[in-house]
Amino acid sequence: MSGLQTVDEATFDEMVLRADQPVLVDFWAQWCPPCHQIVPVLAQIDAERNDLTVVKLNSDENPSISARYRVMALPTLMLFHRGEVIWSVVGARPKHKLVKELDDALLAAV
Repeated sequence: MSGLQTVDEATFDEMVLRADQPVLVDFWAQWCPPCHQIVPVLAQIDAERNDLTVVKLNSDENPSISARYRVMALPTLMLFHRGEVIWSVVGARPKHKLVKELDDALLAAV
């Protein structure tokens, strides 16, 4: 579906919670049209930035993680830093708006 790394219940803690840098997690599902629409934007952000990593998590295939973070609608984007959620948003966003919100969240976390 995209060039983004995928995480699941087996790899989430290592790749997201214990990551050396912030990680943006895209909670998505195959049946969700906005989830598919945002993928190119997330792939661009992942390719353009080296201060964070973008990964995807299929909510239908990993219900325990979605439940742990109370994901109620898709797509949900959550930015993790040092194992904690520092920002989240539900729904697709234009790239310029998403980048600004990410930058604001990262600045606030420093």
